[in-house]
Amino acid sequence: MEHTPRGLAPSTRILLALAAAVVALAGLHAARGVFGPIALGAVIVIIVLPLRAPLVARGWPSWVANTAVIVAAYVILAILLAMLVYAGVQFGHLVSSYVDELRQTAQDITDRLTDLGLASSTADDAARWLDPSKLISIGTKISGTAVSVAGAFFFVLAYVIFMAADAARYSHARGVFGATRGAVIDRAEAFNDGVRRYFVVNATFGAIVAIVDGFALWLLGVPAPAVWAILAFVTNFIPNIGFVLGLVPPAVLALVVGGWPLALAVVAVYCVVNVVLQVLVQPKFVADTVNLSLTLSFASVVFWTFVIGPLGAILAIPLTLLVRTLVLEPDPGAGWLRWLSGDPAARDPGPGAVVERDPEPAPAEGAPPA
Repeated sequence: MEHTPRGLAPSTRILLALAAAVVALAGLHAARGVFGPIALGAVIVIIVLPLRAPLVARGWPSWVANTAVIVAAYVILAILLAMLVYAGVQFGHLVSSYVDELRQTAQDITDRLTDLGLASSTADDAARWLDPSKLISIGTKISGTAVSVAGAFFFVLAYVIFMAADAARYSHARGVFGATRGAVIDRAEAFNDGVRRYFVVNATFGAIVAIVDGFALWLLGVPAPAVWAILAFVTNFIPNIGFVLGLVPPAVLALVVGGWPLALAVVAVYCVVNVVLQVLVQPKFVADTVNLSLTLSFASVVFWTFVIGPLGAILAIPLTLLVRTLVLEPDPGAGWLRWLSGDPAARDPGPGAVVERDPEPAPAEGAPPA
């Protein structure tokens, strides 16, 4: 009797999985204007949702506890929006105030690089970043980003209301479905806890870095230290490369107003403070908090920024955790992939081990058996 192999070949399964991933990610990229605000609203609700349980435990009505969660989410959104708008407006004023100095600094850099024997095209490319028109275009992009965030802000407000109300109902899921869907509920709770701890760690380190950087820039006499402190706080939520994004603008401004000594002093301060905290200390805390490898944390920033735009840089870690929760954790055979992603507790089931799978839904009444 001829033996017929069951199932697909491993290479075929891999190709099908990659094809499905490409289709799903293309859909996310096309719908990034909708998906981004929804993801942001969900993350904010996850962060503030623990405020509800103590209020209910003290006898507060459920609707009052839900309102408190919504108000806390709105406060976070309002603070973020106010910081973005303030930083964008002040950046535009700074560029307008130092137009002549920027042009002169750009010309000086071009002349210096030409004297060192570099090609004129290379010198022009290096100095073009100090050209006022270039910086104004950057400021315009920042303002445009702030406007787009402000536009999405109203959608996020509505999302937060609905998500907070639904989250209150979902809190009873374990009591209703704990016996049949306990593994799914455990993964959802672990995901929420990981996202919440990740942003708490980042916000803590971001506040420390912002305060130290802002105070140091104020002592050095760099204009608008509050703007650069806000920039340091916001870019702290971008893993690994946030340090560079937060350093370049104040260093360029220091070069314009104080020359190379002041610019080098700013770079030295950032290297001491930001490199120690953001590059050496914080990634270790983040990796331990969410159980993601440093390499995956860095790659996720580039990947999710490409998929859903600038908001993906801030939501990179939560989205990566969501993919692992939905795709890898339910699969008992994906233990080695989870281990590669940074989960130290991941293991493949040994021979003869009993694998706990999510229960299949019960067939409809009257349906023939499978």
